[in-house]
Order: sequence, then C-alpha cells, then structure tokens
Amino acid sequence: MILALFFTNTHAQDTVRYVGQTLSNVDYHHGQLSPAVGVHNIQVFRANREHPELAGGMNWTYNHAPMLAYWNNTYYLQFLSNPVGEHVPPGQTLLLTSKDGYSWSKPSIVFPPYKLPDGWKKEGRPEVAKDLYAVMHQRMGFYVAKNKRLLTLGFYGIVMGPKDDPNDGNGIGRVVREIYPDGKYGPIYFIRNNSSWDKNKSAYPFYTSSKDKGFVEACNELLGNTLMMQQWIEEADRNDPLISLKKDVKAFSYYHLPDNRVVGLWKHALTTISKDDGKTWQYNPLRAPGFVNSNAKIWGQKTSDGQYVTVYNPSEFRWPLALSTSKDGLNYTNLLLVNGEITSLRYGGAYKSYGPQYVRGIEEGNGTPPDGNLWVTYSVNKEDIWVSKIPVPITDEVTAHPNETFALLPTGEELKYWNIYSPIYASAKIESVTGAKALVLRDKDPFDFAKAERVIPDSKKLTVEFSIVPQQTNKGTLQIEFQDAKGNPAVRLMFDADSLFKAKVGYRDSNIQKYEAGKQYDVRIKLDRDKRMFTTFVNGQSKGNRLFFAPVASFRRVVFRTGAVRRFPDADTPTDQNYDLPKSGELESAEAVFVIKSFKTSGLQSRVE
Repeated sequence: MILALFFTNTHAQDTVRYVGQTLSNVDYHHGQLSPAVGVHNIQVFRANREHPELAGGMNWTYNHAPMLAYWNNTYYLQFLSNPVGEHVPPGQTLLLTSKDGYSWSKPSIVFPPYKLPDGWKKEGRPEVAKDLYAVMHQRMGFYVAKNKRLLTLGFYGIVMGPKDDPNDGNGIGRVVREIYPDGKYGPIYFIRNNSSWDKNKSAYPFYTSSKDKGFVEACNELLGNTLMMQQWIEEADRNDPLISLKKDVKAFSYYHLPDNRVVGLWKHALTTISKDDGKTWQYNPLRAPGFVNSNAKIWGQKTSDGQYVTVYNPSEFRWPLALSTSKDGLNYTNLLLVNGEITSLRYGGAYKSYGPQYVRGIEEGNGTPPDGNLWVTYSVNKEDIWVSKIPVPITDEVTAHPNETFALLPTGEELKYWNIYSPIYASAKIESVTGAKALVLRDKDPFDFAKAERVIPDSKKLTVEFSIVPQQTNKGTLQIEFQDAKGNPAVRLMFDADSLFKAKVGYRDSNIQKYEAGKQYDVRIKLDRDKRMFTTFVNGQSKGNRLFFAPVASFRRVVFRTGAVRRFPDADTPTDQNYDLPKSGELESAEAVFVIKSFKTSGLQSRVE
C-alpha cells in the first residue's frame, strides 16, 4: 500500500497538471475569468484586402501562427500569410519589428511565395503542378546562435488540391536566412529538404554553400540542438533522424525545471518530461491532468521571477486567451484572463477559427526583454496579429484603491495597473493633450473598439470618480461599466452619439444630461451592492438615484470601452465563415476621441471569507 502510494505521488510530481478550481465559461468571450492585472493587448497588424495601404501594403487576409524573439534591443515577430484561407496557396511569411512592443514597423516579406516547377507530382495525389505555389507552415520562427547571429526560418509545404496536407512529410523543405543588426536580411537558403523533394529543382541554394562561415556555424549549431529540432516534427520527414520523439504531436514548446529536466508541451495540452534535453522522453505524451485545451497551441515558459506560466485557450473553442501559473513548473494553480475579446471576422476563409489563438512567447535562448515581463503573440480570427505584455509577477489582485491623475504619474508607469485592449484604429494609450498626459481612447474602427479596464479591491460599497473630456457629441460612444470579478456588469454609463450622457436601467436607457464637445465632466458615482442602487454626480451636482440593471456580489473592475459588449460568436455559431462582412476594409470617416484625465475609487472592501 505504501509502495503504491509512493509511485502514485512520484507520477503526480512528474506530470504537468492543473490543480486549480477555476474553469472557463465558453458562453462568454472572457470566460468569466478574472484578468491578470496590467495586461496590455496591442494589435500589430490588421488585415485589409480593399485598402492595402492601411495594412503596410499587404492585402492578404489569412494571417496566422506568429512567432516572437527579442534580439539587438528589438522585438521580432513573423507570421504566415495567405490570400484568403488556411493551406490555400500561395503562401508567404511576413516580419515586423518593434523597439518597445507597442509601436511596430510595417510588415516586410521575409520568405516570398515559392513557385513549384510545372509538372511536379506528389506521392499519393493525382494532380500535376501547373502554375502552382507552395504554402508556408512552420512551428519555429527564430533561433539566436551562440555567435550572436539571429536566424529566421520557414517551411515551404505543398498543397496539390483540396484536403491535401502540407505537413505530410512530402513538402519542399525548410528555409533560413539571417537578420542583420541593421535590420537587413541575408540571402535565403534551404537548411533541410524533405527527402521526396528533388534538390536540383530548388529555387534557393543549400546553406552549406554560403561563404559566410558564421552563418554556416549558426545553422550547424541549430541542427545539432535536439529541442529545436523537435519543433520541426510536423513538416519533416517522418523518419528524420534529427527528431527524437517521432509521435503524432504538434506545436512543441518547452521549458527547463530547476533540476534541468525539460517539460514538453504540445497541442491538446499533451505533455511529457525529458532528463537529457530532449534526446529521450520519460513517457509518451499524455494529456496534462486538469488542463482543458482543444487543438490550439499551448505555450509554457519560466518567468523572470523564477515561477512558471502556461498560456492557452482553456476550452474546446479558441476563446478566451488565458494563463495559469505554477511555482514548481508542474502544478498549475489558477486561471486568469489575458484577452477575452473577439472582434468581427471581416473576411471569410478556409479554417479561419474565431478568437485569440495560436499563442507563442519568446523561446529559451531567443532573447529576454529588459522589462522582465512576459510577452506573447497570437492571431485573432486567423486574420489580425496581436501581442500581449503580461506584467511579472503575475497576479489578479489589487490591494489598494487607485487615486490616479495621469499627468502626475511617472512616465511609462501611467497604465501599470490598467488592462488595455488597443487595436491599431481604436487605440487606448497615454497621450499628451494640451500639454498634459491623459488616458486617451480613440476609435475609427467600425468592427472593433478601444478598452481600458482597472481592477480594484473587491468592494460592496464603492465610490468611483473620473474626469473625462469627450471630443465630440455626434459620433462614437463611450460605455463605462462597473463589474464584478467575472466581468458581469451591474451599472453602465454611456456618453452616446446623440449628445446625451445616459445610464442603462433595465431594458431602457435613462438620460442623465446633455454633454458638450471639449468640456470636462467630473463624474462621481456611488454604488451600493446591498441596496442595488447607484447615485451619479456630474460636476458636483446630483443626478439622482437609479437601480442596477443586474445584481452582483461585489465590485472588482471598472471598464471604459468605445463600443458595445460583443456576444458573437458563441458556442453554437457555425465553425466556418465563408462570407466577407460588408465594407470590410473601410474605416469611419472621422474618429471618436475620449480623454480621461484622472481616476479614483474608494469604498467598503468585501470581507474575505
């Protein structure tokens, strides 16, 4: 009996598992999860077919599988791009850079479309290539070698026709090129071809032909790194000797434990452990107990505070994007929200799933941002590309009520405790307004909105004060919600496009007063959970008492949002969207702008049971 218990406990310790009690509710895009405090979600690329000038000159609308690295004081991000849908040629890989993670360059083509030779045939397929291009697919984007060379990599796969698989081991091969410190790219080479490919037909030379000894050295180092090679399994030959674990597993990520063992993670939250840096694995990958994760990627890494995190979609759908933390890298104890928004999928296409998905962080050895925070990248709807900055240490708790005048806060720390959702054309950020810093929400995106959210101490009685200057009265909207820990609102105030400041009261909206463009409004709202009543004051004048439109147990979050809450898609929405939305590439003719100068809360905090 004692021996059996020993083996059971040993197995439990050697397996990644989720031991927390929180689960995601798929009926809400945010899963009803508490947010990790201070997460900044930043859109870095927004697809636009009709107006490529608004998308860095690119008009392809399938954009997916981003990868991230930090090198030479710069963030590097690459992603796959096809004209319309997944695995529908042609394909290419784009790359963007940023110095701060917030402002990103226009995309450049790092691996261009690759034409197959006419007459090419693929084993098991009846088609013959004629004016056919490859598609790109890779689970590894970057490698920083010991000689400080930065390599970026891609894979050219072959799709001969409908339902063909570019990752069946019968592709063309993997390409590599160097990124130089000045931002320029070296020549493209093949670093490994599929055995079914005729190298004599290659459009690029093999890497060993390069006269740059440092580049060749970096490539050789990469090929000798077993953990790096494990990422290549899906596209490589099925018997490739460079790959140690030859199983039907996808999207490998890994991290080292304090005892130098390696935790491996794959799609479906499959996991196993290696004692020798991936040369052998202790057991066949199994589904990590307690983890809920469908066929989207899961990312795991050690954080700068010595703890561990996994980032993934904790549902059978690709929403929300969430994280779980662990002190030992094996037992994960909580589930917190990273991004719980799903914008409209503007362009239909093959296998374009809804939601924030396919998350990747910065791999071990591929750089460490100096801020010590966790940076991840992902696509939304396989259409737009985003990054998230997640503060370390990771927490969902705030112990002190805020009293923030943005103009007086230290530069760079104004939004330290704010969660922001900031699309390119609906931004949420600190700006200088008439010489003073303020939190500014802008919106000219007809399909998306800006959002700034402040987590506060859990309170049953709450007073919230903020100073705001709407810059217009005839367009746009600003909704201000007072929510519980799960994101359920009890009260909603609105600066609406009809020049009225309103409150939602049940089914109907109740007018508070008219408002003017460019005028500052000092708003104070007192909320009482037990009475389910709130009182609004504007510029010191009481505007009366009103009833909550929904009950909550307490207040934990205040949200400023330039649009209405979204409930599409839901769990019953058809999987594939084969249509484009009307005017998918258009922006609003004029921008709505709301300037928030200060924010303060106070109140009776809830007693912790």
